[in-house]
Amino acid sequence: MNYMPGTASLIEDIDKKHLVLLRDGRTLIGFLRSIDQFANLVLHQTVERIHVGKKYGDIPRGIFVVRGENVVLLGEIDLEKESDTPLQQVSIEEILEEQRAEQQTKLEAEKLKVRALKDRGLSIPRADTLDEY
Repeated sequence: MNYMPGTASLIEDIDKKHLVLLRDGRTLIGFLRSIDQFANLVLHQTVERIHVGKKYGDIPRGIFVVRGENVVLLGEIDLEKESDTPLQQVSIEEILEEQRAEQQTKLEAEKLKVRALKDRGLSIPRADTLDEY
């Protein structure tokens, strides 16, 4: 096997099943069909996997084009070990409800944190008010 620089090294991974972690936190699983010099990806038979605790759910997405700058992690999935997971697969509706409940819990905890800091005379600047520089 010869070394290929940059994204050319991924040519060997075409038509294999991959997990892609995106910058926004989403996890995609699908077959890598194409890649270019900017690491833009085309995934086929893609599912979006949502994890909440020890449960997960897969939402079918079909063909997915991912801009290379949004990829945090790309890894090949071993098809023999794919089903060996300690996680429990649940329905789409159930995992989405679990995700909503988890997000609501995090939001309430953040509000309590901000209130406790405010009571002590401290404040955390909101992300949308910070300068870009």
